[in-house]
Amino acid sequence: MRAAVYRHYGPPSFVHVENALSSVPRPGELLVRVYASTVNRTDCGFLSGKPRVVRFFSGLRAPRATILGCEFAGDVAAVGSGVRSFTVGQRVFGYNAVKFGGHAEYLTISETDLVAEIPAGWSYGEAAPIVEGAHYALNMIRAAKITAGQKVLVNGGTGGIGSAAVQLLVHLGARVTAVCATAHLSVLDSLGAERVVDYTRDDFTTLDDEFDVVLDAVGKSSFGRCRRLLVPGGIYVSSELGSMWQNPVLAVTTPLLRRKRVLFPIPKDTRDDVLLLKGLAESGEFRPIIDRTYSLEQIREAYEYVAVGQKIGNVVIRVRDESSGQ
Repeated sequence: MRAAVYRHYGPPSFVHVENALSSVPRPGELLVRVYASTVNRTDCGFLSGKPRVVRFFSGLRAPRATILGCEFAGDVAAVGSGVRSFTVGQRVFGYNAVKFGGHAEYLTISETDLVAEIPAGWSYGEAAPIVEGAHYALNMIRAAKITAGQKVLVNGGTGGIGSAAVQLLVHLGARVTAVCATAHLSVLDSLGAERVVDYTRDDFTTLDDEFDVVLDAVGKSSFGRCRRLLVPGGIYVSSELGSMWQNPVLAVTTPLLRRKRVLFPIPKDTRDDVLLLKGLAESGEFRPIIDRTYSLEQIREAYEYVAVGQKIGNVVIRVRDESSGQ
């Protein structure tokens, strides 16, 4: 099978498309014929091995999983013994940030892991980016215990995490203010944001407003800068460690002050979240934004683009021709 392989941590030039051995499904596993995947911040972090803390999960000196791609969409090519939830030919999507494997023509995944049937009418390319950004957003929203009617500011509202967060918050009934660049203001309007701030014209940290939660989906601000935006007891939650790893430290110290505080939730991966996202996709309440699509042979270009940090929503990888799997 064709696969994008890397054997050492480093830049996108370390990824090579080559022939690799296809896995055989073990008992309880699915063999998925992959049609589409994505390149996202998770993949970029594991490719570069930065921040170095990721190497405790991926391998200290060299990566254990040499084929990245934590998201995938395809059909079930075969099943191992004992599989009951899926059948051969069923169209599925999912997420695996342990084994990865989406940047290859085939992968294996347990039927109890983060995998579900593709929503009716969705293409493989549309289904591939359902989980990664949204599951980070879900973890942040739950950690902050956001409820209907609360005012939430989302910094980085058009990124993979931010665009999912805006839609999930609107679904919850929160009042959303989102921050993005001039060219994408209409995108956030279409996602249901109550107010949109253009960061190229206005510094959102100087807004004459207060919020129950500031959700920094790109990690490009800080608690210090956003503190004045929070109501008493308000919460700042970021997707990044912050300068000098300040966010995990502040998550421990600020609750002791019983005032404005920082949360730094550790993401939990559960199949229930995939089923929730599938349901929201089917109801039209959630749809991942797709910025660009690259072929598997263009995967280095995809990594280079994502690494710049200016993508809108998600970058999809076309692993094989979708028309052959419809």
